[in-house]
Amino acid sequence: MGTISLDLFMSIDGVYQGPGSADEDPSDGFTLGGWQAAYSDAESGRAIMAGINRMDALLLGRRTYDIFAGYWPQRGTWNPIAKKFNSMAKYVVSRTMDDAGWQGTAVLPEVEQAAGLKDKYEDIHVVGSGALAGSLLDSGILDRLNLFIYPLTLGTGKRIFSAGRSVPAAFTLAGTPEAFPSGVLRLIYDRSGTPVTGITAGE
Repeated sequence: MGTISLDLFMSIDGVYQGPGSADEDPSDGFTLGGWQAAYSDAESGRAIMAGINRMDALLLGRRTYDIFAGYWPQRGTWNPIAKKFNSMAKYVVSRTMDDAGWQGTAVLPEVEQAAGLKDKYEDIHVVGSGALAGSLLDSGILDRLNLFIYPLTLGTGKRIFSAGRSVPAAFTLAGTPEAFPSGVLRLIYDRSGTPVTGITAGE
């Protein structure tokens, strides 16, 4: 049985929108795109690339798919991320898309169909795709959070776990936390059921 992991670059205040460039995702008037590169270092770069190399399938929401499909096919095979993404199996969850133009991509009309990917692949990754990630979590399909937390606050933008976005869930630490020279922190959590609540502190 395979695992579906969410790979997410996010600020301290939970914003994941537009890390890669100023114009990556300006939806809803977001003007602070391109915040990730200022915190690049060799160590975090190696950790990100190692995760990409482990993937054997990529699962995306419609908006992130459109961003990726408009960018990565235009990058040559000299780019290791482009080479990996362009050659691997890809799935986009969308009720309005009939056919995906990015080679190697299949359309899943319903989010519940993503569960079947675990029977075909070992390491399936969701990148960005906040709305999809929330739906996968609500459906009990998402297994792991692979979070890269960047040392800045943005104050505005899309947040992965905003009010009403996902059901209550508990997680357990699935690997040693890593801190990189730039101040970026990597945390890996596995889904472990529902939170324990109703306990008064100190009792």
